[in-house]
Order: sequence, then structure tokens, then C-alpha cells
Amino acid sequence: MKLLMTVTDGFEEVEALGSLAILRRAGLDVTLASLYSDKAQGRYGVEVSHLVPLKDLDTKDFDMLIIPGGPEYQIEEKDPSFLKMVKDFFESGKYVAAICAGPTILGHLGLLKGRKYTCFTSMDEDFGGTYVDRYVVVDGKLITGRSCAASIDFALAIVGLLLGEERLSKLKASIYY
Repeated sequence: MKLLMTVTDGFEEVEALGSLAILRRAGLDVTLASLYSDKAQGRYGVEVSHLVPLKDLDTKDFDMLIIPGGPEYQIEEKDPSFLKMVKDFFESGKYVAAICAGPTILGHLGLLKGRKYTCFTSMDEDFGGTYVDRYVVVDGKLITGRSCAASIDFALAIVGLLLGEERLSKLKASIYY
């Protein structure tokens, strides 16, 4: 199983890097990609380098798309190729995970209609689905997280969904969760 996490300038460090660490700790193959270059600066100044530019990837090779939050969502929403990729993941029946501001991209694309989801509470709009006031909501192959504080639960939900309860329990024990 191959996972693709996208970041660009303004990404929320805890949501991206915290989730990345948990997912890789679980043994999942996660590629960290940037919209435009081989590096990105987080919202609090942490610069991440050695990223794979999205243009250099065949996103069809990935089974899951992960969209962290932070102000980066405003850049992503203006990028037609990024929005097409998000739609392609949904339309192909692949897993999509988004946290904090990330789910609003899905909502603006109409992808939350008829779905249960969460997002940063003040960013919830009428997306045509059911907002659930929880840290993490799983609706089929859609995983959404509410905020930075939900980052560990968000990553653990991904692990549980992809690898099963036994692997999830072992991972939780290994981090004293």
C-alpha cells in the first residue's frame, strides 16, 4: 500500500510531520510530496526538504491521498492540477484522508455530500454531509480529522483502517498510547 501526503508552504507541521512519523512507524510506505518544488516551509517556519514534486509522480500509483491542514489549503484550492488529483482519488475509489483545514477542500469540491466528516470546527460550512464533532471520523474510505490536537488519533485511524486492529494495537502499545 502506497500513501501520498501533499504539502506546500503553510502546511501545519504537527498534522503533516506528526502523522508522517506515526504512519512510517507502522511500516506504511508514505511519499511526502510538494505541489511545486522539493521543499516547503510550514506555517511555523519549519522547512522540509527532499520532497518529491507532484509533477514528478504518477499519482495513479498511490492507494491513499493525505491532505494536512494549515494555511496551505488556500494555495492547494487554487491549483487546478491538485484539485483534479483529489477528484481522481475519490472517483477511483481510493482512500482519502484530510485533517483540519484539509477537509474544506473536499467540501468545496462537493466530495463530502452525503458523508460523515469532521474538520476545523470554525471552517465547517454546509458541505452537504453530516459534520460530526469528534477528533476523527471514518466514513468508508474517507478519514477526516478535526485539528492539530487530533493528529495522533488521525494517523492511528489510518493505520487501523489500512493495517487492521492487531497492527494498530501493537503500534499503540509501542508508543504508550
